[in-house]
Amino acid sequence: MKRTVLFVTVLLVVAGVVAHQNQTPLLLALLKYQSANEYQVGPPRDIPWNQGPEEAVAPLGERPPNIVLIVADDLGYNDISIFGGGLADGRVKTPHIDQLAQDGVVFTQSYSGAGTCAPSRAMLMTGRYPSRTGFEFTPTPSGMAPMVSRISAEMDSGLPSSLYDSDLDHSKPPYEQQGLPPEEVTIAEVLKGQGYATFHIGKWHLGRQNGMAPHQQGFDQSLLMASALYLPEDDPNVVNAKLDFDPIDQFLWARLGFANSFNSGDQDRFEPRGYLTDYWTDESINIIKANRNRPFFLYLGHWGVHTPLQATKEDYEAVGDIKPHRKRVYAGMIRSLDRSVGRINAALEEAGLADNTLVIFTNDNGGPGYIGLPDINKPFRGWKLSQFEGGIRVPLMMKWPAKIAAGTVAEEPVAHIDVMPTLTAAAGAAQPQNVIIDGKNLLPLATGKGEEAWSRDTLFWQSGHYRVVRHKDWKLQVTARPDKQWLFNLAEDPNEKNNLAASEPEKVAALMTLLDAHAAASRPSLYPPVSEQPIAIDKTRHERFEEGDEYIYWPN
Repeated sequence: MKRTVLFVTVLLVVAGVVAHQNQTPLLLALLKYQSANEYQVGPPRDIPWNQGPEEAVAPLGERPPNIVLIVADDLGYNDISIFGGGLADGRVKTPHIDQLAQDGVVFTQSYSGAGTCAPSRAMLMTGRYPSRTGFEFTPTPSGMAPMVSRISAEMDSGLPSSLYDSDLDHSKPPYEQQGLPPEEVTIAEVLKGQGYATFHIGKWHLGRQNGMAPHQQGFDQSLLMASALYLPEDDPNVVNAKLDFDPIDQFLWARLGFANSFNSGDQDRFEPRGYLTDYWTDESINIIKANRNRPFFLYLGHWGVHTPLQATKEDYEAVGDIKPHRKRVYAGMIRSLDRSVGRINAALEEAGLADNTLVIFTNDNGGPGYIGLPDINKPFRGWKLSQFEGGIRVPLMMKWPAKIAAGTVAEEPVAHIDVMPTLTAAAGAAQPQNVIIDGKNLLPLATGKGEEAWSRDTLFWQSGHYRVVRHKDWKLQVTARPDKQWLFNLAEDPNEKNNLAASEPEKVAALMTLLDAHAAASRPSLYPPVSEQPIAIDKTRHERFEEGDEYIYWPN
């Protein structure tokens, strides 16, 4: 009660001041105060992970494989050194991620489910398009849409104005209650029914209440990212990089804290024991050690390398004198993410589990332009918050020594909807009954067994008025804001430089027929978008948008 009274007092004082001043800094300060006092956050604690049997339930080669799914956040395609050389003209390498790729299969044309994280994660968990689940947009914390729109309006970036629907925003459920419906069947539920011990660590972003938290969606236990600082802002071991040119970054620094929760969704918060990427890796290794004698599924949803940009001092120093400062901090974050992959693979080796463990690494969407680093998605065009290749082309690699030969390369277009049916098949489980799965099992491509029978011509993406189809090598993007079409032949133009929409009207018409049929079979969105942000396709947020530059409005 005292906190509420104090907050109201501060609000009244601020309201009297901001009438004659620029409101944003004061409103952000007020938001930061409110967020800091919103939840009680306890001290670090030991996590009581379930313990497997002391003796193996069956010899390793006679039981289903362990499965470790690692999902990075906002990692640029070029940030992986085996793909594009690595950040800072190749100075920042990712040797452990590279080794994972070399030891198994790499899919050279792999796609996220969407240009933002939450729909992609829903597709990873269910194998289903948003047209079936209704989970089409990424839920954002309370106050984010109006605050980002306000900050954008006060910046002289040259971009068109943001769009924001206040009435719709206030009519939606709160952030914690926007998620994947409980009736959807997740891969965790499938594997749990197959006798797996199931564990979630890190980001979820598919709901925290009303049956939508990970421990209510098939995971036996969940160590959940309850807020999103990697370390407290003033921690003596952290190096921060704030982006004064990015409205999203300004909001996140004001809104976020340093907290996890355990099997409680949005409640019972406590501080992590160290830098978030390293802490979650420590706990992942604890799970591996405790469950070495039975099949387990570990979903590690890393926050790295999403903003706010925070690296440990050790990683910041290790990457060397990289300019500008934000790139050096970002490089340190990549180093910690790569180290995590290496440590998890080493833990599997040490436990004697590596041969019969399927390890998958992917990313939720392309790297964002709003961090102001122009080369992170090279050679592809576009960013997160778009569905150009830079926004949806992501790494997908799988290692399973018992089944997949090292150095395998698969060139067929694949996507996040394929992960769920692939894991189902690997575990020897049946597909869910009375549920349409849009994805396909990738194991024939990875193992070369049945590869000749594997076929798919068409993939879809949708985010409100922004719709995309890839049919064979042709890709059509359609938006209402601006009213425009982009048509590319990806076999000849994988970087989407030559728009053929005007010169290939018959091809546009054929692909529009596919898009319209997909839309006609879609269910309505569960949580319609309350804002639309203009996104420059070819420039970062740090660069000024000029007349004639191409852009899209991203609904969310």
